[in-house]
Amino acid sequence: MAPLDIDLLRCFLMVVETGALSRAAERIGRSQAAVSMQMKRLEDIVGQPLLNRTGRGVLMTIHGERLLGHAQRILRSHDEAVAELTGRSLSGTLRFGCPDDYADAFLPPLLRSFAQLHPQVMIEVVCASTPRLLAQLDRNVLDLALTSVSLDSGRSVLREEELVWVGQKNIREDSPDPLRLALGDPDTLDHRAATAALEQPERSYLIAYSSGSLSGLLAVVRSGQAIAVLTKAAVPADLSILSKTNRLPELPKIGLILKMDEKRATPLTRAFAAHVRTLLPAL
Repeated sequence: MAPLDIDLLRCFLMVVETGALSRAAERIGRSQAAVSMQMKRLEDIVGQPLLNRTGRGVLMTIHGERLLGHAQRILRSHDEAVAELTGRSLSGTLRFGCPDDYADAFLPPLLRSFAQLHPQVMIEVVCASTPRLLAQLDRNVLDLALTSVSLDSGRSVLREEELVWVGQKNIREDSPDPLRLALGDPDTLDHRAATAALEQPERSYLIAYSSGSLSGLLAVVRSGQAIAVLTKAAVPADLSILSKTNRLPELPKIGLILKMDEKRATPLTRAFAAHVRTLLPAL
């Protein structure tokens, strides 16, 4: 039997994680044809079909599900061994801040891949709005944080994110007047972007609900009592991105940056920062 190739297993996990050959290809910087060929090679090695191609992506076969657990254990052991033998394995506790609206989209792959390289590290995650995270950084409560900035701030950003209006699915096109909004605190980018955009066409609006919690804002939107402004990556599947047909003005894009105290940064903090800077732009 031919040995299981580490690169093929890593590619297989990426296909499973993204649910599509095209998205996996983007993540690992290869063509879709190359990823498809790698999956064919892996299927030839194990002698079983691992993936079912569908119009909406790929699904694991029963043999793919059986391989998944083995692949995760093999890669974890492989990466642990390489990190330990090369002296790159780290340990300790890291306090990392992340805005609520990026937690579901970005944290799972970032934390999982770092844990594979440094299994002895414990990461404490704090989710809050950018102003609250910056305040905790100033008080040294956090080691580093992913934060949102306006693109006109002049800072170099890791990636850009689109702000969008969000409401219930099948919301009527003629939005009520005044427009009822559910926004974060006044110093957050979603609040400032929404009010600035609506003041340009002088659209009347009412801030009906305000919350520092993303779950609180989503609950209001799901109730149909107001609409909110979220980053596109944070829009849940049960809600809808509202279009210009709802007479809503265009919203700006924002940027993501990493903030930390360079003078206080430990080797662990710098290693995780480098990890985020490498992976985040491709997620």
